[in-house]
Amino acid sequence: MQGLENEGFWVSEVTSGDDLRLVEKLAEDIWTEHYTPIIGSDQVSYMLKNFQSVATMREQIKDGMVYYLIFNSSEAIGYLAIKKNVDEIFLSKIYILADKRGQGFGKEAMTFVESMTRDLNFNVLSLTVNKNNNIALRAYEKLGFVNHGPLETDIGEGYIMDDFLMRKVLDHD
Repeated sequence: MQGLENEGFWVSEVTSGDDLRLVEKLAEDIWTEHYTPIIGSDQVSYMLKNFQSVATMREQIKDGMVYYLIFNSSEAIGYLAIKKNVDEIFLSKIYILADKRGQGFGKEAMTFVESMTRDLNFNVLSLTVNKNNNIALRAYEKLGFVNHGPLETDIGEGYIMDDFLMRKVLDHD
């Protein structure tokens, strides 16, 4: 568990089936609410089934992805996932429940990710963000991420992830 500035905020690595089921439920709630207006309900359903099911997350973890639950006091309010690449840490997922956004939890989670990146002896943090997710784009830019251009990924069955690749070079304290 890692506590940070926001009272009651902490992050815990996903280690059990119960944790994965909680992430799966959070994903369903968050993605349905947030991404349906951006990519449509069919693609949201497809992505949840193929990228955020318990079985799929187990495979991702075997391949090096590390999931974390984000808590406010005893309530799970979101999750994130990172993966070590050759020369950077890739922030694959970072999601907060709608009613908890705007309260500093996302920023605290990013502080955790940046600290973890440094602890793993990396100085580059990358992520992808949907081109039409304007709120997230502005938030990442405000946090010092630089847009490195478009990235289209075919995810099957005619669906495309239409993203921007963003990177941030971290100073080592």
